[in-house]
Amino acid sequence: MDHFSFWSVLPPVLAIVLAIKTKQVFVSLLFGIWLGWVILSGGNILDGTLNTVQALVDVFKDSGNTRTIMFSSLVGALIIFIQRSGGVDGFILKINRLVDKIESKKAGKSRVVVELLAWLTGILIFVESSINVLTVGSIYRPIFDRMKIPREKLAYIADSISAPTCILIPLNAWGAYIMGLIAAQGFDNPFSVMLKAFPLNFYPMLAIGMVVFIILTRKDFGPMKKAEERAKTTGKVIRDGAKPLISSDVLSMEKKEGVKPKAFNMILPIGVMVGMMPLMLIFTGWSNVKDIEQMGIFEALFNAIGQGSGSTSVLYSVLTAIFVGGTSYIIQKILTFNEVIDLTFKGISGLIPLALLMMLAFAIGTVCKNLGTGIYIAEISKAWLSPNFVPVIVFLVACFIAFSTGTSWGTFAIMIAIGVPMAESLEANVFLTIAAALGGGVFGDHCSPISDTTIISSMASGSDHIDHVKTQLPYALVAGSITAVLYLILGYIFH
Repeated sequence: MDHFSFWSVLPPVLAIVLAIKTKQVFVSLLFGIWLGWVILSGGNILDGTLNTVQALVDVFKDSGNTRTIMFSSLVGALIIFIQRSGGVDGFILKINRLVDKIESKKAGKSRVVVELLAWLTGILIFVESSINVLTVGSIYRPIFDRMKIPREKLAYIADSISAPTCILIPLNAWGAYIMGLIAAQGFDNPFSVMLKAFPLNFYPMLAIGMVVFIILTRKDFGPMKKAEERAKTTGKVIRDGAKPLISSDVLSMEKKEGVKPKAFNMILPIGVMVGMMPLMLIFTGWSNVKDIEQMGIFEALFNAIGQGSGSTSVLYSVLTAIFVGGTSYIIQKILTFNEVIDLTFKGISGLIPLALLMMLAFAIGTVCKNLGTGIYIAEISKAWLSPNFVPVIVFLVACFIAFSTGTSWGTFAIMIAIGVPMAESLEANVFLTIAAALGGGVFGDHCSPISDTTIISSMASGSDHIDHVKTQLPYALVAGSITAVLYLILGYIFH
Protein backbone atom coordinates (compact mmCIF):
# COMPACT_ATOMS: atom_id res chain seq x y z
CA MET A 1 0.00 0.00 0.00
CA ASP A 2 1.33 3.45 -0.89
CA HIS A 3 1.65 5.32 2.39
CA PHE A 4 1.94 8.68 0.70
CA SER A 5 -1.72 8.78 -0.25
CA PHE A 6 -5.13 9.78 1.00
CA TRP A 7 -4.83 7.08 3.66
CA SER A 8 -2.02 9.02 5.32
CA VAL A 9 -4.42 11.87 6.20
CA LEU A 10 -7.11 9.70 7.80
CA PRO A 11 -5.52 8.80 11.19
CA PRO A 12 -4.76 12.31 12.51
CA VAL A 13 -7.89 13.94 11.09
CA LEU A 14 -10.16 11.17 12.36
CA ALA A 15 -8.54 11.26 15.81
CA ILE A 16 -9.01 15.03 16.10
CA VAL A 17 -12.63 14.94 14.88
CA LEU A 18 -13.45 12.09 17.29
CA ALA A 19 -11.79 13.87 20.19
CA ILE A 20 -13.75 17.07 19.63
CA LYS A 21 -16.99 15.16 19.01
CA THR A 22 -16.81 12.65 21.87
CA LYS A 23 -14.59 14.59 24.32
CA GLN A 24 -12.72 11.29 24.85
CA VAL A 25 -9.34 12.61 23.80
CA PHE A 26 -7.28 9.65 25.04
CA VAL A 27 -9.40 7.02 23.28
CA SER A 28 -9.62 9.13 20.10
CA LEU A 29 -5.86 9.60 19.85
CA LEU A 30 -5.25 5.92 20.58
CA PHE A 31 -7.69 5.00 17.79
CA GLY A 32 -5.87 7.34 15.38
CA ILE A 33 -2.50 5.80 16.28
CA TRP A 34 -3.92 2.29 15.87
CA LEU A 35 -5.48 3.11 12.49
CA GLY A 36 -2.19 4.61 11.31
CA TRP A 37 -0.24 1.45 12.19
CA VAL A 38 -2.89 -0.77 10.60
CA ILE A 39 -2.43 1.23 7.39
CA LEU A 40 1.36 0.97 7.70
CA SER A 41 0.96 -2.80 8.25
CA GLY A 42 -0.86 -3.15 4.93
CA GLY A 43 -4.27 -3.53 6.52
CA ASN A 44 -3.21 -6.36 8.85
CA ILE A 45 -5.15 -5.67 12.06
CA LEU A 46 -3.07 -7.97 14.30
CA ASP A 47 0.27 -6.54 13.14
CA GLY A 48 -1.15 -3.04 13.36
CA THR A 49 -2.29 -3.61 16.94
CA LEU A 50 1.07 -5.04 18.02
CA ASN A 51 2.90 -2.18 16.28
CA THR A 52 0.66 0.32 18.09
CA VAL A 53 1.71 -1.03 21.48
CA GLN A 54 5.36 -0.97 20.42
CA ALA A 55 5.01 2.58 19.12
CA LEU A 56 3.77 3.75 22.53
CA VAL A 57 6.81 2.12 24.14
CA ASP A 58 9.11 3.65 21.52
CA VAL A 59 7.97 7.17 22.42
CA PHE A 60 10.45 6.96 25.30
CA LYS A 61 13.32 6.00 22.98
CA ASP A 62 13.45 9.65 21.95
CA SER A 63 15.19 11.50 24.78
CA GLY A 64 13.47 14.75 23.79
CA ASN A 65 10.03 13.14 24.19
CA THR A 66 11.01 11.69 27.57
CA ARG A 67 12.33 15.03 28.81
CA THR A 68 9.13 16.78 27.71
CA ILE A 69 6.94 14.24 29.52
CA MET A 70 9.19 14.55 32.61
CA PHE A 71 9.07 18.34 32.85
CA SER A 72 5.34 18.38 32.17
CA SER A 73 4.82 16.08 35.17
CA LEU A 74 7.29 17.93 37.40
CA VAL A 75 5.37 21.15 36.90
CA GLY A 76 2.74 19.62 39.20
CA ALA A 77 5.29 19.73 42.02
CA LEU A 78 6.06 23.38 41.30
CA ILE A 79 2.37 24.33 41.28
CA ILE A 80 1.65 22.52 44.53
CA PHE A 81 4.74 24.11 46.15
CA ILE A 82 3.75 27.69 45.44
CA GLN A 83 0.22 27.03 46.69
CA ARG A 84 1.20 25.25 49.92
CA SER A 85 3.86 27.86 50.76
CA GLY A 86 1.36 30.71 50.64
CA GLY A 87 3.02 32.18 47.54
CA VAL A 88 -0.15 32.10 45.46
CA ASP A 89 -2.25 33.69 48.22
CA GLY A 90 0.38 36.40 48.67
CA PHE A 91 0.44 37.16 44.95
CA ILE A 92 -3.36 37.23 44.83
CA LEU A 93 -3.40 39.78 47.67
CA LYS A 94 -1.09 42.06 45.69
CA ILE A 95 -3.18 41.67 42.54
CA ASN A 96 -6.38 42.31 44.51
CA ARG A 97 -4.95 45.54 45.91
CA LEU A 98 -4.07 46.66 42.40
CA VAL A 99 -7.53 45.69 41.16
CA ASP A 100 -9.22 47.51 44.07
CA LYS A 101 -7.35 50.71 43.21
CA ILE A 102 -8.39 50.47 39.58
CA GLU A 103 -11.96 49.50 40.51
CA SER A 104 -12.29 52.56 42.74
CA LYS A 105 -11.46 54.77 39.78
CA LYS A 106 -13.00 52.76 36.93
CA ALA A 107 -15.80 50.46 38.04
CA GLY A 108 -16.12 47.13 36.26
CA LYS A 109 -12.59 47.16 34.82
CA SER A 110 -10.99 44.61 37.16
CA ARG A 111 -11.56 41.61 34.86
CA VAL A 112 -10.11 43.54 31.94
CA VAL A 113 -7.01 44.50 33.94
CA VAL A 114 -6.33 40.96 35.17
CA GLU A 115 -6.74 39.48 31.69
CA LEU A 116 -4.44 42.14 30.21
CA LEU A 117 -1.86 41.40 32.91
CA ALA A 118 -1.93 37.71 31.92
CA TRP A 119 -1.53 38.72 28.26
CA LEU A 120 1.39 41.05 29.05
CA THR A 121 3.14 38.42 31.18
CA GLY A 122 3.05 36.02 28.25
CA ILE A 123 4.40 38.64 25.84
CA LEU A 124 7.39 39.26 28.10
CA ILE A 125 8.33 35.56 28.28
CA PHE A 126 9.33 35.02 24.67
CA VAL A 127 12.27 32.71 25.27
CA GLU A 128 10.33 29.42 25.01
CA SER A 129 6.69 28.56 24.32
CA SER A 130 6.29 25.89 27.01
CA ILE A 131 7.78 28.09 29.75
CA ASN A 132 5.50 30.87 28.50
CA VAL A 133 2.24 28.94 28.95
CA LEU A 134 3.40 27.25 32.15
CA THR A 135 4.11 30.61 33.76
CA VAL A 136 0.93 32.37 32.65
CA GLY A 137 -1.31 29.43 33.54
CA SER A 138 0.29 28.73 36.92
CA ILE A 139 0.33 32.37 38.07
CA TYR A 140 -3.07 33.52 36.91
CA ARG A 141 -5.27 30.41 37.33
CA PRO A 142 -6.06 31.05 41.02
CA ILE A 143 -6.64 34.75 40.28
CA PHE A 144 -8.99 33.96 37.38
CA ASP A 145 -10.79 31.41 39.59
CA ARG A 146 -11.30 33.96 42.33
CA MET A 147 -12.68 36.48 39.84
CA LYS A 148 -14.96 33.85 38.25
CA ILE A 149 -13.28 34.06 34.86
CA PRO A 150 -13.59 30.69 33.07
CA ARG A 151 -10.45 28.62 32.82
CA GLU A 152 -11.11 28.27 29.10
CA LYS A 153 -10.42 32.01 28.81
CA LEU A 154 -7.09 31.71 30.64
CA ALA A 155 -6.09 28.73 28.49
CA TYR A 156 -6.97 30.75 25.39
CA ILE A 157 -4.94 33.78 26.51
CA ALA A 158 -1.93 31.63 27.48
CA ASP A 159 -2.01 29.58 24.27
CA SER A 160 -2.51 32.58 21.97
CA ILE A 161 0.62 34.36 23.16
CA SER A 162 3.02 31.41 23.42
CA ALA A 163 4.04 30.29 19.92
CA PRO A 164 2.98 33.62 18.31
CA THR A 165 5.20 35.61 20.70
CA CYS A 166 8.14 33.22 20.35
CA ILE A 167 8.12 33.51 16.55
CA LEU A 168 7.60 37.29 16.44
CA ILE A 169 10.46 37.93 18.91
CA PRO A 170 12.94 35.43 17.45
CA LEU A 171 15.73 35.92 20.01
CA ASN A 172 15.38 32.26 20.90
CA ALA A 173 15.63 28.77 19.44
CA TRP A 174 12.69 29.50 17.13
CA GLY A 175 14.61 32.23 15.30
CA ALA A 176 17.76 30.15 14.95
CA TYR A 177 15.81 27.14 13.69
CA ILE A 178 14.00 29.20 11.05
CA MET A 179 17.30 30.75 9.94
CA GLY A 180 18.69 27.24 9.51
CA LEU A 181 15.76 26.22 7.30
CA ILE A 182 16.13 29.36 5.19
CA ALA A 183 19.90 28.83 4.85
CA ALA A 184 19.22 25.28 3.64
CA GLN A 185 17.39 26.81 0.66
CA GLY A 186 20.60 28.46 -0.53
CA PHE A 187 20.18 32.01 0.78
CA ASP A 188 23.50 33.71 1.57
CA ASN A 189 22.05 35.90 4.32
CA PRO A 190 19.28 33.95 6.08
CA PHE A 191 18.99 36.50 8.87
CA SER A 192 18.14 39.24 6.37
CA VAL A 193 15.60 36.99 4.64
CA MET A 194 13.99 36.15 7.98
CA LEU A 195 13.72 39.84 8.89
CA LYS A 196 12.07 40.66 5.56
CA ALA A 197 9.59 37.80 5.94
CA PHE A 198 8.60 38.52 9.55
CA PRO A 199 6.53 41.70 8.93
CA LEU A 200 4.47 39.58 6.52
CA ASN A 201 3.82 36.86 9.11
CA PHE A 202 0.26 37.99 9.80
CA TYR A 203 -1.23 35.06 11.70
CA PRO A 204 0.72 35.38 14.98
CA MET A 205 0.15 39.16 14.95
CA LEU A 206 -3.58 38.69 14.48
CA ALA A 207 -3.75 35.89 17.09
CA ILE A 208 -2.07 38.12 19.69
CA GLY A 209 -4.11 41.17 18.65
CA MET A 210 -7.36 39.23 18.79
CA VAL A 211 -6.76 38.44 22.46
CA VAL A 212 -6.53 42.17 23.22
CA PHE A 213 -9.62 42.87 21.13
CA ILE A 214 -11.67 40.24 22.97
CA ILE A 215 -10.44 41.44 26.37
CA LEU A 216 -11.16 45.12 25.73
CA THR A 217 -14.47 44.79 23.88
CA ARG A 218 -15.83 41.78 25.85
CA LYS A 219 -17.20 40.55 22.50
CA ASP A 220 -16.81 36.83 23.11
CA PHE A 221 -18.53 34.49 20.67
CA GLY A 222 -19.08 30.80 20.08
CA PRO A 223 -18.38 28.30 22.88
CA MET A 224 -16.28 30.88 24.77
CA LYS A 225 -19.34 33.11 25.16
CA LYS A 226 -21.21 30.21 26.76
CA ALA A 227 -18.25 29.57 29.07
CA GLU A 228 -18.23 33.24 30.13
CA GLU A 229 -21.99 33.19 30.77
CA ARG A 230 -21.64 29.99 32.80
CA ALA A 231 -18.91 31.49 34.98
CA LYS A 232 -20.83 34.74 35.54
CA THR A 233 -24.21 33.19 36.30
CA THR A 234 -23.20 30.05 38.22
CA GLY A 235 -19.67 30.88 39.39
CA LYS A 236 -18.39 27.65 37.79
CA VAL A 237 -15.00 28.23 36.16
CA ILE A 238 -15.24 24.83 34.44
CA ARG A 239 -18.36 23.07 33.16
CA ASP A 240 -19.99 20.20 35.02
CA GLY A 241 -18.36 16.95 33.95
CA ALA A 242 -15.17 18.64 32.71
CA LYS A 243 -11.93 16.68 33.12
CA PRO A 244 -8.98 19.02 33.72
CA LEU A 245 -5.57 17.61 32.81
CA ILE A 246 -4.39 18.35 36.34
CA SER A 247 -5.78 16.65 39.44
CA SER A 248 -8.15 18.62 41.66
CA ASP A 249 -5.90 17.60 44.58
CA VAL A 250 -3.18 19.81 43.08
CA LEU A 251 -5.48 22.67 42.11
CA SER A 252 -7.28 22.79 45.47
CA MET A 253 -4.16 22.64 47.64
CA GLU A 254 -4.52 25.29 50.37
CA LYS A 255 -1.61 27.13 51.98
CA LYS A 256 -0.23 25.51 55.09
CA GLU A 257 -2.03 26.59 58.27
CA GLY A 258 -0.27 29.38 60.13
CA VAL A 259 1.87 30.41 57.14
CA LYS A 260 1.85 34.10 56.23
CA PRO A 261 0.96 34.68 52.55
CA LYS A 262 4.00 36.09 50.71
CA ALA A 263 4.15 36.73 46.97
CA PHE A 264 7.91 36.14 47.19
CA ASN A 265 7.30 32.43 47.70
CA MET A 266 5.70 32.25 44.26
CA ILE A 267 7.82 34.81 42.43
CA LEU A 268 11.12 33.16 43.47
CA PRO A 269 10.63 29.69 41.91
CA ILE A 270 8.75 31.03 38.89
CA GLY A 271 11.46 33.66 38.35
CA VAL A 272 14.15 31.00 38.62
CA MET A 273 12.35 28.83 36.05
CA VAL A 274 12.01 31.69 33.56
CA GLY A 275 15.54 33.00 34.16
CA MET A 276 17.17 29.58 33.86
CA MET A 277 15.69 28.97 30.41
CA PRO A 278 18.01 31.22 28.32
CA LEU A 279 20.99 30.23 30.47
CA MET A 280 20.34 26.54 29.86
CA LEU A 281 19.80 27.11 26.13
CA ILE A 282 23.21 28.80 25.99
CA PHE A 283 24.77 26.03 28.11
CA THR A 284 23.37 23.17 26.02
CA GLY A 285 24.06 24.91 22.72
CA TRP A 286 27.49 26.46 23.28
CA SER A 287 29.46 23.36 22.25
CA ASN A 288 27.56 23.26 18.94
CA VAL A 289 28.49 26.81 17.87
CA LYS A 290 31.13 26.88 15.16
CA ASP A 291 33.75 29.61 14.58
CA ILE A 292 33.10 31.33 17.93
CA GLU A 293 36.40 33.22 17.60
CA GLN A 294 35.12 35.05 14.53
CA MET A 295 31.89 36.19 16.21
CA GLY A 296 31.01 38.95 18.60
CA ILE A 297 29.78 37.90 22.03
CA PHE A 298 26.12 38.65 21.25
CA GLU A 299 26.21 36.77 17.95
CA ALA A 300 27.83 33.79 19.69
CA LEU A 301 25.21 33.82 22.46
CA PHE A 302 22.39 34.04 19.90
CA ASN A 303 23.84 31.11 17.99
CA ALA A 304 24.21 29.11 21.20
CA ILE A 305 20.56 29.73 22.12
CA GLY A 306 19.55 28.52 18.67
CA GLN A 307 21.70 25.39 18.97
CA GLY A 308 20.48 24.59 22.50
CA SER A 309 18.08 21.80 23.41
CA GLY A 310 14.65 23.18 24.28
CA SER A 311 13.44 20.07 26.11
CA THR A 312 16.67 19.77 28.12
CA SER A 313 16.59 23.45 29.03
CA VAL A 314 12.95 23.38 30.16
CA LEU A 315 13.53 20.21 32.21
CA TYR A 316 16.56 21.69 33.99
CA SER A 317 14.77 24.98 34.51
CA VAL A 318 11.78 23.29 36.18
CA LEU A 319 14.04 21.06 38.30
CA THR A 320 16.08 24.06 39.44
CA ALA A 321 12.90 25.99 40.28
CA ILE A 322 11.63 23.07 42.38
CA PHE A 323 14.99 22.77 44.18
CA VAL A 324 15.27 26.50 44.88
CA GLY A 325 11.64 26.74 45.97
CA GLY A 326 11.83 23.68 48.22
CA THR A 327 15.11 24.84 49.80
CA SER A 328 13.69 28.32 50.40
CA TYR A 329 10.59 26.94 52.11
CA ILE A 330 12.72 24.70 54.35
CA ILE A 331 14.98 27.62 55.31
CA GLN A 332 11.91 29.76 56.08
CA LYS A 333 10.54 26.82 58.13
CA ILE A 334 7.36 26.85 56.04
CA LEU A 335 7.81 23.19 55.09
CA THR A 336 9.88 20.36 56.45
CA PHE A 337 12.15 18.24 54.26
CA ASN A 338 9.67 15.35 54.38
CA GLU A 339 6.79 17.65 53.41
CA VAL A 340 8.77 18.88 50.39
CA ILE A 341 9.34 15.28 49.24
CA ASP A 342 5.69 14.31 49.83
CA LEU A 343 4.40 17.37 47.95
CA THR A 344 6.75 16.67 45.04
CA PHE A 345 5.32 13.18 44.56
CA LYS A 346 1.78 14.41 45.06
CA GLY A 347 2.27 17.09 42.40
CA ILE A 348 3.77 14.62 39.92
CA SER A 349 0.97 12.10 40.48
CA GLY A 350 -1.60 14.83 39.86
CA LEU A 351 -0.26 15.23 36.31
CA ILE A 352 -0.30 11.58 35.22
CA PRO A 353 -3.16 12.31 32.74
CA LEU A 354 -0.98 14.98 31.10
CA ALA A 355 1.93 12.53 30.78
CA LEU A 356 -0.36 10.00 29.10
CA LEU A 357 -1.73 12.61 26.71
CA MET A 358 1.80 13.74 25.83
CA MET A 359 2.77 10.13 25.10
CA LEU A 360 -0.22 9.72 22.77
CA ALA A 361 0.48 13.07 21.06
CA PHE A 362 4.08 12.06 20.36
CA ALA A 363 2.94 8.63 19.14
CA ILE A 364 0.45 10.03 16.64
CA GLY A 365 3.11 12.49 15.46
CA THR A 366 5.42 9.54 14.77
CA VAL A 367 2.81 7.58 12.85
CA CYS A 368 2.00 10.69 10.76
CA LYS A 369 5.68 11.03 9.94
CA ASN A 370 5.91 7.37 8.90
CA LEU A 371 2.77 7.73 6.78
CA GLY A 372 4.17 10.87 5.15
CA THR A 373 1.03 12.86 6.01
CA GLY A 374 2.64 16.29 5.76
CA ILE A 375 4.59 15.52 2.59
CA TYR A 376 1.50 14.09 0.89
CA ILE A 377 -0.66 17.12 1.69
CA ALA A 378 2.06 19.47 0.49
CA GLU A 379 2.72 17.54 -2.72
CA ILE A 380 -0.92 17.35 -3.88
CA SER A 381 -1.23 21.13 -3.49
CA LYS A 382 1.46 21.72 -6.11
CA ALA A 383 -0.69 20.53 -8.99
CA TRP A 384 -3.18 23.39 -8.92
CA LEU A 385 -1.03 26.38 -7.98
CA SER A 386 -0.67 29.60 -9.93
CA PRO A 387 1.89 32.27 -8.93
CA ASN A 388 -0.78 34.53 -7.44
CA PHE A 389 -2.12 31.75 -5.24
CA VAL A 390 1.24 30.49 -3.95
CA PRO A 391 1.27 32.39 -0.60
CA VAL A 392 -2.35 31.66 0.34
CA ILE A 393 -2.13 27.98 -0.64
CA VAL A 394 1.17 27.55 1.22
CA PHE A 395 -0.48 29.12 4.28
CA LEU A 396 -3.60 26.94 4.11
CA VAL A 397 -1.64 23.74 3.49
CA ALA A 398 0.72 24.60 6.37
CA CYS A 399 -2.31 25.20 8.61
CA PHE A 400 -3.75 21.81 7.74
CA ILE A 401 -0.46 19.97 8.20
CA ALA A 402 0.27 21.65 11.53
CA PHE A 403 -3.26 21.13 12.83
CA SER A 404 -3.26 17.46 11.77
CA THR A 405 0.20 16.63 13.10
CA GLY A 406 0.44 19.05 16.04
CA THR A 407 3.92 20.22 15.09
CA SER A 408 4.88 23.72 13.99
CA TRP A 409 8.59 23.06 13.53
CA GLY A 410 7.93 19.94 11.45
CA THR A 411 5.53 21.99 9.32
CA PHE A 412 8.14 24.73 8.87
CA ALA A 413 10.65 22.16 7.62
CA ILE A 414 8.20 20.68 5.10
CA MET A 415 6.63 23.87 3.80
CA ILE A 416 9.74 26.06 3.52
CA ALA A 417 11.52 23.26 1.64
CA ILE A 418 8.57 22.99 -0.77
CA GLY A 419 7.32 26.61 -0.78
CA VAL A 420 10.60 28.43 -1.51
CA PRO A 421 11.49 26.48 -4.70
CA MET A 422 7.84 26.70 -5.76
CA ALA A 423 7.81 30.48 -5.30
CA GLU A 424 11.10 30.85 -7.15
CA SER A 425 10.05 28.70 -10.10
CA LEU A 426 6.63 30.38 -10.42
CA GLU A 427 8.10 33.86 -9.76
CA ALA A 428 5.93 34.40 -6.68
CA ASN A 429 7.11 36.56 -3.78
CA VAL A 430 9.56 34.45 -1.74
CA PHE A 431 9.35 36.52 1.47
CA LEU A 432 5.56 36.35 1.45
CA THR A 433 5.72 32.59 0.87
CA ILE A 434 8.16 32.02 3.76
CA ALA A 435 5.94 34.12 6.03
CA ALA A 436 2.90 32.11 4.93
CA ALA A 437 4.65 28.82 5.75
CA LEU A 438 5.64 30.12 9.19
CA GLY A 439 2.18 31.52 9.94
CA GLY A 440 0.48 28.27 8.96
CA GLY A 441 2.81 26.32 11.23
CA VAL A 442 2.03 28.63 14.16
CA PHE A 443 -1.71 28.13 13.55
CA GLY A 444 -1.33 24.42 14.25
CA ASP A 445 0.91 24.99 17.26
CA HIS A 446 -1.69 27.43 18.57
CA CYS A 447 -4.85 25.35 18.30
CA SER A 448 -4.22 21.71 17.35
CA PRO A 449 -5.49 19.32 20.06
CA ILE A 450 -2.25 17.33 19.77
CA SER A 451 0.16 20.27 19.91
CA ASP A 452 2.32 20.24 23.04
CA THR A 453 1.69 23.92 23.79
CA THR A 454 -2.09 23.45 23.45
CA ILE A 455 -1.91 20.50 25.84
CA ILE A 456 0.29 22.36 28.34
CA SER A 457 -2.02 25.41 28.13
CA SER A 458 -4.93 23.19 29.21
CA MET A 459 -2.87 21.70 32.01
CA ALA A 460 -1.41 24.92 33.41
CA SER A 461 -4.82 26.61 33.31
CA GLY A 462 -6.65 23.64 34.87
CA SER A 463 -8.98 23.44 31.88
CA ASP A 464 -10.63 20.47 30.22
CA HIS A 465 -8.47 19.95 27.13
CA ILE A 466 -11.24 19.58 24.56
CA ASP A 467 -13.13 22.53 26.10
CA HIS A 468 -9.98 24.61 25.60
CA VAL A 469 -9.67 23.50 21.97
CA LYS A 470 -13.35 24.13 21.20
CA THR A 471 -13.49 27.58 22.82
CA GLN A 472 -10.35 28.96 21.20
CA LEU A 473 -10.73 27.39 17.75
CA PRO A 474 -13.32 29.95 16.50
CA TYR A 475 -10.95 32.79 17.41
CA ALA A 476 -8.04 31.05 15.69
CA LEU A 477 -10.17 30.44 12.58
CA VAL A 478 -11.14 34.13 12.41
CA ALA A 479 -7.46 35.17 12.61
CA GLY A 480 -6.57 32.45 10.09
CA SER A 481 -9.32 33.52 7.65
CA ILE A 482 -8.20 37.16 7.75
CA THR A 483 -4.62 36.00 7.18
CA ALA A 484 -5.64 33.89 4.18
CA VAL A 485 -7.45 36.86 2.61
CA LEU A 486 -4.38 39.06 3.14
CA TYR A 487 -2.13 36.49 1.44
CA LEU A 488 -4.60 36.17 -1.44
CA ILE A 489 -4.63 39.95 -1.98
CA LEU A 490 -0.88 40.41 -1.52
CA GLY A 491 -0.21 37.43 -3.76
CA TYR A 492 -1.69 39.45 -6.61
CA ILE A 493 -0.10 42.75 -5.58
CA PHE A 494 3.45 41.41 -5.08
CA HIS A 495 3.52 39.13 -8.11
